This record gives sequence, structure tokens and C-alpha cells, in this order.
Amino acid sequence: MTSAPAFSTDFDPQTGRPVAAAPGLVRLTAPNASPYTFTGTNTFLLGEGSVAILDPGPDSNEHLNAILDTVAGRPVEAILLTHTHKDHSSLVPKLREATGAPVWFGGRHRLSRPLRPFEINTLSRSCDWDLVPDRVVTHGERVSIDKLALEVIATPGHCANHLAFGLVGTPHLLTGDHIMGWNSTLVAVPDGSMRDYFTSLDRVIATPYRHYHPAHGGPIADGPAYARALKGHREARNMQIVAAVEDGARTIMAVVTRIYPQQSLAIRHAAAMTVRAHAEYLADLGALRMRRTLFGTRLLPA
Repeated sequence: MTSAPAFSTDFDPQTGRPVAAAPGLVRLTAPNASPYTFTGTNTFLLGEGSVAILDPGPDSNEHLNAILDTVAGRPVEAILLTHTHKDHSSLVPKLREATGAPVWFGGRHRLSRPLRPFEINTLSRSCDWDLVPDRVVTHGERVSIDKLALEVIATPGHCANHLAFGLVGTPHLLTGDHIMGWNSTLVAVPDGSMRDYFTSLDRVIATPYRHYHPAHGGPIADGPAYARALKGHREARNMQIVAAVEDGARTIMAVVTRIYPQQSLAIRHAAAMTVRAHAEYLADLGALRMRRTLFGTRLLPA
């Protein structure tokens, strides 16, 4: 049986200070700690003679200055994004202006599926809808930065344009928000997709990379084992939701109350988004039924 993921909040971000994460890889944590971003967004600088900047982070002049101080006048070949949620991308315009670097990512922000009648994208304000890439990078592509080769790995699930980046010939993988060590990843439909998330977990586990560097929190030493535990955690959540519905829970919040009885309202709000994504995935599999009405979603046994 797969072990439950061992979440770790024991991480010193050293906010604003460059931290050597691996040869040719430096981490800078932005000053945007919150219940959803943990200690803040990790920005990574890749390369030595020239650099690429991954996930510039929030619109913070303090963080912009920390990045530019760390760049120290070196050429910036590209600004890369794992995805276009604002805690990763809001600083892009200022950083692009300061460095002249092109912006590369997996295409403009888009939903994982179309909105349904009367449906609201609960993450809409957190998405960077207007940011346009100078270059769209796609799954399987390799890009060169200084002496590093980066492998682009499509990892939709948290959102549709999410990417991970592997440092070819090393054990290191930059996982963005797809896999994090401090908590499980928020998957909220229609911005994200639980079906895509499961597929992307399998895709990452199958790569040769073993040491994961998330966009929030500290590194994960045995990435594949942790990813397998995350997958098992999600599968167990599927079983809990089906059992709750079979036991009479008929709404998303009724399921959340049964699964998270001791959690705060803020945590329950986030949990409701992910439970809805699980329920939609389970309905697609035929494990339960979802009946959508003007008054909300009803959950019914299969």
C-alpha cells in the first residue's frame, strides 16, 4: 500500500536572499506568504554566465530588486513561467522591462473545460488572463540556458497551461504548483481538472528526475515516492467522497463537513473547490452522479 504523503512545513525561505538549490540553480523566495502560498512564491534563477528566471512571482518592487541584485548584470535569456496564476506571473511586466528578456510559457491562461451555464470560475481573479507569451513552449521541447538544457513537461491539472521543467542530465525537476511538499495542490474546476492532475502525476513519476523543487516550500528529496503518495492520497479522497454520498451527503459542503469536520471556514472553502473537482472526476467515471440545477449541485449515488 502507498504511504500517505508526509507534508513538511519545516522550511526556512530566507525571503529575499539567494539560496543555492543545486549547481546552476538559485532560489529566491518572494515576500508574499499567505495560507495559499505558504512562505511565498519561489523564484528560480537558472544558469551562471547568463540566466533564465522562472516564476518571477507577485508584483513586488522588493522582490524585483532582489531578483535584479541576484542577476547582477548578467544577460537574462528568458523569463519562464510554470503557469499563469498571479502569484507567479504578476511581476513579469516590470521584470521584462528591466531586463529586456522574452517571456516563455505554455500559452495564454485558459480553462481546463468551458464554463457551464450559470457557473463561475472561482479562481478568475487569481488568473493572469492578459499575459501573452513571446514564445509558447510545449511538452517534450528542450531549451538551452547558459550550459543547462531544460526539458519542458506538460503538467496540467492545477491549471490548463501548467508546466514543469527538468534539468536534463541531473536529478532536478522544477515542479511549480503541481507537486509541493508543504501541502496538497489546489485543483479547482473549471480552472483546473482532477483527471488532468492524475495524468500529470503519472507523467512526472515516469521521468528520470528524482529531486523536486516546488514553487512554494522546500525541496522534496525523493520526488517520485512523494508523488506516488500524493496520488494515493487523492485516490483515498475519491473513496471518502463516494462513501459520503452513499451515506446521504447531497451537496459539496455536506461532503466537506464530513471529511474536514475540524477545519476552519477558510480551509473548508479551499477544500470545497478541490472536493468539487474530485466529484466531477468521479461523475465522469460513473462512480457517482452530479445533478446541476439553478440552486446548486446535487450529489447522488451512482
